Amino acid sequence: MIKYSLLSFLLLPALAFANASRIKDLTTVKGVRDNPLIGYGLVIGLNGTGDGGGEITNTSLKKMFQTLGLNTQKEITSKNVAAVIVTAKLPAFGRVGQKVDVTVSSIGDASSLAGGTLLVTPMKGGDGNIYAVASGALSIGGLKKGAKMATTGRIPDGAVVERELELAFNDKKSLRLALKSPDFTTAARIEKILNQELGGKYATAADASTIDLIIPTQYEKKVVELIAQVENFRVVADASAKIVINERTGTLVAGGDITLRKVALSHGDLVVEVKGGENPSGKPQALHLIERSTTINDLVKALNAIGTTPEDLISIFQALKQNGALVADIELI
Repeated sequence: MIKYSLLSFLLLPALAFANASRIKDLTTVKGVRDNPLIGYGLVIGLNGTGDGGGEITNTSLKKMFQTLGLNTQKEITSKNVAAVIVTAKLPAFGRVGQKVDVTVSSIGDASSLAGGTLLVTPMKGGDGNIYAVASGALSIGGLKKGAKMATTGRIPDGAVVERELELAFNDKKSLRLALKSPDFTTAARIEKILNQELGGKYATAADASTIDLIIPTQYEKKVVELIAQVENFRVVADASAKIVINERTGTLVAGGDITLRKVALSHGDLVVEVKGGENPSGKPQALHLIERSTTINDLVKALNAIGTTPEDLISIFQALKQNGALVADIELI
């Protein structure tokens, strides 16, 4: 019979809660996301660091002058003007009049956008509609005086939202949560905690990354209040065992709770044996016995203590994986 102390019963729930994550951090709500915007414009006021001509820039200048009522047939060439692409993100619930940051990037041969001003630039979404209008003075930060300036700049609050996305969020009858890292165990746990907290069968895990949630009657027309509660429920997220290795930099990242099976491994002058295996050399050279339940975290600490290099660690983990003693995925980047 296994005996548990009162302290064990008190500590286990506390440890589980400490490792729990908010549903807000594990999932996204369908439809609630940023939308990319893009536009083409001109930056003026450059101190001789602009495009200095070019068909795109010249054509754009002619059209701009025509818009302002000035018709000219002559070729327009100026080193104080640069053709640019302007990008921004329209927030999920962006409203008319709201301001967003924009990034301005040169597409010509301009050597610098420093000191320039972006002319009024319509910004379109993926559907071709104009959702914002950008303009203003560029900020080129992080560059020392006299240094070569960058050809990319930002305009804080440089675009004004002119069109909204209609989501009718508060009229929804159901919601769909998408896991940022798909996992069947985590999806099942989220389904369970939602049904427990909401007091009914409202959530259904459709697959490893999707949880469908029916809006309870008491939360109709109060979807924002429901989401505010749901996103703060806590769930212990699960993930498959994985070790990520970057051989170029010698970087190795592994979850500390990955355990090893019975194995003995020899690497150069080092012999590592998980207790229960046999030393293949039959010699006690640099032999380090490790318990069968040893975790990767313990193994790395033990190997680091005797001066094992990152390259040795990578080779050892790859050999353990090939042998079957390491039950985890290895991803090379």
